[in-house]
Amino acid sequence: MYRPFGILLCFVGSVLLLACSSKLDTGNLNMENWKSDRYGCEGLRIQDLEELQRIKNTFLGANNQALIKTFGRPDRVELVDKSQSFFFYFLEPSIQCDGVKIEKEPLRILFRMNAISKVSEVNITTQNP
Repeated sequence: MYRPFGILLCFVGSVLLLACSSKLDTGNLNMENWKSDRYGCEGLRIQDLEELQRIKNTFLGANNQALIKTFGRPDRVELVDKSQSFFFYFLEPSIQCDGVKIEKEPLRILFRMNAISKVSEVNITTQNP
């Protein structure tokens, strides 16, 4: 008899928790450059590579909404199966950049999201998952 109310309460609580996600600590990353360099086309994100490598593991356990609030909309999202997905942010120019000839896979930061949309792995790589 009270089961539907409990389910509704859990749903509302989950929505509020996601809505209250705050931005993540990005150390000394230049977030203005990051957000203006969609797909890595301008070469601004790569300038912070050393700092990104230093702090990348601090993002483990963050939820997908906190990532989006911090880094902006991912350059690419890949759903592998029902239990995991990947957020890609390109550090080097990708094929979406106009007038750029791509000779190799661009460097990117890859966030692996588990079934509950939490970051379970962070890699800086040229490989696809």
